[in-house]
Amino acid sequence: MNILVTGAAGQLGKTIANAVQGCSNRYFFCDVQELDITDAQAVDAYVAANGINGIVNCASYTAVDKAEDEPEMADTINHKAVAAIAKVAKDNGAVLIHISTDYVFDGTACVAYKEDSQTNPLSVYGRTKADSERAVAESGCRYIILRTSWLYGTEGSNFVKRIIEKSAENPVLRVISDQIGTPTFAEDLAGLIVSIIEEDKLDRTGIYNYSNEGVCSWYDFAHEICAQTGHLCDVLPCHTDEYPRKAARPHFSVLDKTKVKTTFGIEIPHWKDSLTVCMNELKGKIY
Repeated sequence: MNILVTGAAGQLGKTIANAVQGCSNRYFFCDVQELDITDAQAVDAYVAANGINGIVNCASYTAVDKAEDEPEMADTINHKAVAAIAKVAKDNGAVLIHISTDYVFDGTACVAYKEDSQTNPLSVYGRTKADSERAVAESGCRYIILRTSWLYGTEGSNFVKRIIEKSAENPVLRVISDQIGTPTFAEDLAGLIVSIIEEDKLDRTGIYNYSNEGVCSWYDFAHEICAQTGHLCDVLPCHTDEYPRKAARPHFSVLDKTKVKTTFGIEIPHWKDSLTVCMNELKGKIY
């Protein structure tokens, strides 16, 4: 099969590129310089010319606070472009794997969100991602939507790298303790995506939640990162309202992964175990 991966310069796109080394299928990695996903005609031409059988859409406008000031730009990239990609997939008989987010939920639940839980985004970013999910589902294409949360890894910029850097520079860090969710190691998510493709499970269509196992706050996450670095930094908890942001964040965004585990026959590592893998890969490079 020929597989197009968009958003190739992002942390998930780069991680997928690392994961497909030696795989039997052919992968085409494109970022905006190679393929502008907001240009529907260009996407259609690229897919047709290269005989693309599957599309993994990692491209996204992820500047959550900036999106509040640029709602049209966020909607163009996160929603309208995805709707066009879904149409291209349908017209060319390709399967679409689309990456979504826990921000489609409002965070008022007290139990883990399932795939059919009511979406109610609090921010422009969350709304555009929820709109993208609906656009894909209504397009008539074959699709797999993977909702994920708190993505980090060895590629790109992310929370883990920022905490490593800041804990080396500051004796005290204050980190939000009243937003609860689960980190997702990009290598784990990329591994799932590649296994779905390489093991020919693209027919198992639908929407799925995916993050690592376990539950924590951003404070817990930062505390564990610092503990593993050995940095002498005191990590202290604080409340969301102490650090007002333009875009509201869900206070609770734990995802129920039962469906993805049973459908694809996978086990998901605990977030602490995956963090240890990531930290070992980063050791000697950034700390």
